Amino acid sequence: KRVSASSLTSNYSDCLRFLLFSPQTFTAWCNSHLRKAGTQIENIEEDFRNGLKLMLLLEVISGERLPKPDKGKMRFHKIANVNKALDFISSKGVKLISIGAEEIVDGNVKMTLGMIWTIILRFAIQDISVEETSAKEGLLLWCQRKTAPYRNVNVQNFHISWKDGLALCALIHRHRPDLIDYSKLRKDDPVGNLNTAFEVAEKYLDIPKMLDADDIVNTPKPDEKAIMTYVSCFYHAFAGAEQAETAANRICKVLAVNQENEKLMEEYEKLASELLEWIRRTIPWLENRVAEQTMHAMQQKLEDFRDYRRVHKPPKVQEKCQLEINFNTLQTKLRLSNRPAFMPSEGKMVSDIANAWKGLEQVEKGYEEWLLTEIRRLERLDHLAEKFKQKSTLHESWTTGKEELLSQKDYESASLMEIRALMRKHEAFESDLAAHQDRVEQIAAIAQELNELDYYDAATINARCQGICDQWDNLGTLTQKRRESLERVEKLWETIDQLYLEFAKRAAPFNNWMDGAMEDLQDMFIVHSIEEIQSLITAHDQFKATIPEADKERMAIMGIHNEILKIAQTYGIKVVGENPYTVLSPQDISNKWEAVKQLVPMRDQMLQEEVARQQSNERLRRQFAAQANIIGPWIQIKMEEISHVSIDIVGSLEEQMSNLKTYEQNIINYKSNIDTLEGDHQLSQESLIFDNKHTNYTMEHVRVGWEQLLTTIARTINEVENQILTRDAKGISQEQLNEFRASFNHFDRVSNTWSNKHIIFFYLQKRNGMMDPDDFRACLISMGYDLGEVEFARIMTLVDPNNTGVVTFQAFIDFMTRETAETDTAEQVTASFKILASDKAYITVEELRRELPPEQAEYCISRMTKYNVGDAPPGALDYISFSSALYGESDL
Repeated sequence: KRVSASSLTSNYSDCLRFLLFSPQTFTAWCNSHLRKAGTQIENIEEDFRNGLKLMLLLEVISGERLPKPDKGKMRFHKIANVNKALDFISSKGVKLISIGAEEIVDGNVKMTLGMIWTIILRFAIQDISVEETSAKEGLLLWCQRKTAPYRNVNVQNFHISWKDGLALCALIHRHRPDLIDYSKLRKDDPVGNLNTAFEVAEKYLDIPKMLDADDIVNTPKPDEKAIMTYVSCFYHAFAGAEQAETAANRICKVLAVNQENEKLMEEYEKLASELLEWIRRTIPWLENRVAEQTMHAMQQKLEDFRDYRRVHKPPKVQEKCQLEINFNTLQTKLRLSNRPAFMPSEGKMVSDIANAWKGLEQVEKGYEEWLLTEIRRLERLDHLAEKFKQKSTLHESWTTGKEELLSQKDYESASLMEIRALMRKHEAFESDLAAHQDRVEQIAAIAQELNELDYYDAATINARCQGICDQWDNLGTLTQKRRESLERVEKLWETIDQLYLEFAKRAAPFNNWMDGAMEDLQDMFIVHSIEEIQSLITAHDQFKATIPEADKERMAIMGIHNEILKIAQTYGIKVVGENPYTVLSPQDISNKWEAVKQLVPMRDQMLQEEVARQQSNERLRRQFAAQANIIGPWIQIKMEEISHVSIDIVGSLEEQMSNLKTYEQNIINYKSNIDTLEGDHQLSQESLIFDNKHTNYTMEHVRVGWEQLLTTIARTINEVENQILTRDAKGISQEQLNEFRASFNHFDRVSNTWSNKHIIFFYLQKRNGMMDPDDFRACLISMGYDLGEVEFARIMTLVDPNNTGVVTFQAFIDFMTRETAETDTAEQVTASFKILASDKAYITVEELRRELPPEQAEYCISRMTKYNVGDAPPGALDYISFSSALYGESDL
């Protein structure tokens, strides 16, 4: 409550009685203000008659400009000036009854003093208010509170409570203890106490002496209005000091928030730089696709990549998540303290880090696949190289001495029978040569495949293959030449031993069959499944089924040899030397047949060992699938549960945080299952198992789902923390925050999200966490807002400053809390500095160090710019631009 205009005009007779008692009080009061304009009055009833000093007084005490006064000295000029002053008083809500300009110009003392009292009430007392009391009650309550701790002081009114002078001295000592030693004052010396207060107030507080000590002491009941007028001067004098203290506290609070935010920005920059540097170093390593030449070296590369995935990358995933959390927390604090959003250095935005991380994962994605492909390629190369060597050795063993044999000219001195024998022998050789053509083609095909697969020792392979091909061409040429030579003398041959010929013709293909069988039985193989090894076993069983028929052929060939021996024995022919038509002897056929029979059980054993290995691999597949089929759905369920915790309004934010922390701990405790699955996955890769038909989940899918789960729980906890921070900083109740969340969720559209990774799908039904403008308008209308197009457009600029077309929940909360919460502004900080600077446009170093704590004072001095406008003293600082910078674009 304040003094009303009507109360200022009541009971003029009582006012005038008081005014005649103390004209010097008001003369002093008027001069205390007029000297600010460089003038004063001597006689209160005379000096206001022309209205000039009266208008000047009103301008000083109100801080406003009055109309320009008339400069003439005639009566109507004076009346016009006084009327301008009275009109100004009336404009402030004061009703002037029985006071006219003519009475003031004529020097009517009663009316002049009544007008001055009205001015004092309006401009010195009316604005005094303590805890919604009236002016008089508020001033009395202020005096009671300030003097309560002092002995012998009990302020109950504005008359006898002030007679001993101790109350005035207590007021001065409470605010300026350096001016009065209160312990030396005596209650029995009222005149001395009063004069001490008057002198100190006039000398140090710029309060003129308005009362007389003897009049106060000798009057049974001192005039209440005179004392109230004088005491009000102390209220106004000391109120400025309290205001300065409040302003200093506000500045300290603002600077403390700014210092904390700067520290958070520096920590973000450091963490972002380190993470980006690690990504920059890691990407070239993952992009290096230069294959090693040996299987051991490539397996070492694979082991290094596993160490990277298990040891080096997980801490960086945590750092990335923590970096996003720190950035969101900092932005929330900046919004809550009405600061501009933090803009990291170029290239260190959260989006920049996310893009760099995405590039890392894209490079990483293909690296493991490339490693496994290279290992398969090297395995295939080793197999082909060994097969090439085996076939080349067999072929070179067969061709040894063949060129020398074909180059002989033994037919020139041979007998007819010997010539005929050489001819048949040569025919047998040609048959053998044709049989080996397929082997040479196989050797050439293997060499070509090794070249196509970029075998590291291709030069040696090519050299050996070229030698075999050159030798083969030479054998063909030599064979043709020898046949031509033999054919020229073929007419000379007569009879030939048909049995030897038949033996040679049947023994050669049978021998080739045995060579092929031995080669097949010793052939190396590589399989990756039970089905493949079963296919080899089936083929081997088919081969074994042909052995009885082959044994019949062997017995037939051996029967030819036995027939030769029988004929020789029957006809007394002495068989000397080898069969002239073939180098094969019956012993050779028998020995090679025994060798074939020994290789069959060895092949059986090799196939059964491979069956056991493939069965072991199948157990590993089933073991991995059993774990993966449990872990995959578990991750999906946890993702859905976390989504429900963040969307459903159940309990307080602290209870939601407790639930999320419980989920987080359960997830951390589940890590051992992931590690077990990693172990099974490693065993599978070490066994070169690259597919698994028992599950759709791969280790890569589980890793991605696990990382997404960790990131989701961390981000959800951070969102709830920010909501708690917003609620506490803005003074929002839990019920209000729940109401905001319920309104937002009602208009938040539900969407279906598919996570597709090859053939695995995680299906989540979740809210978008944002509203489009139409939904946002409907939400505001449902909450009682009456929105026009212009007002809604203004609100959209607040909640969607970047014109993204959506409103996030955080932006919605900021808007709703901004309607009720009060935050510091640049104008408020500027006004606080202005109070410390005593209304100057600049502030000095001394004033800052006097009014602010040392840390905040030095902070301001180091950041404020020089004030070089007008006649400012050296070292003056510009607090206006500093205050604007706190809420403007940050250079940090």
